Amino acid sequence: MPIEQRVVSGPKIGGTNKIGGGSISSTPAVEAEKPAKKSRKKLLLIAGVVVLLAGGAAAYLLLGKGGGEPAAEPAPVPGAVLTVEPVSLNLTEGHYLRLGLALQLTQEAGEEAPDTARALDLAIALFSGRTVAEVSDPATRDALTAELAHQLSEAYEGEVMDVYLTNYVTQ
Repeated sequence: MPIEQRVVSGPKIGGTNKIGGGSISSTPAVEAEKPAKKSRKKLLLIAGVVVLLAGGAAAYLLLGKGGGEPAAEPAPVPGAVLTVEPVSLNLTEGHYLRLGLALQLTQEAGEEAPDTARALDLAIALFSGRTVAEVSDPATRDALTAELAHQLSEAYEGEVMDVYLTNYVTQ
């Protein structure tokens, strides 16, 4: 006589995982699905954080300070020197200053010499009305010359890189 074997899938009849019996609240297939959903959410969350960190690092390196020192503007190359005729300026208490200038142009200025009227106007505005003691002091004279060079660089939009005093006489 042949032997018959049966395979029963699912919970045992009358048996539970708990001592004392009871009913099973969910099937094993549903329980396996819940951890899969949780692990998928965690994986997406971790992937999102990694993408944000990578994007932030790339932005920092490419746009921020992380790329090293920013490339400095190249220093202007000196060109011709343009001499300006000396002019007499009124100082306080009836004194005068005879001021002659030479403008150090950049190569970008080209062959055509710029108009010197702006340079004279800036020099007159900066030096006139000061006392003889002020314009005679070497430190003050250097500070005034540096200020004039800065004003000329802005006024001539980078065509003038420096200014030299060719005539400087007080009376």
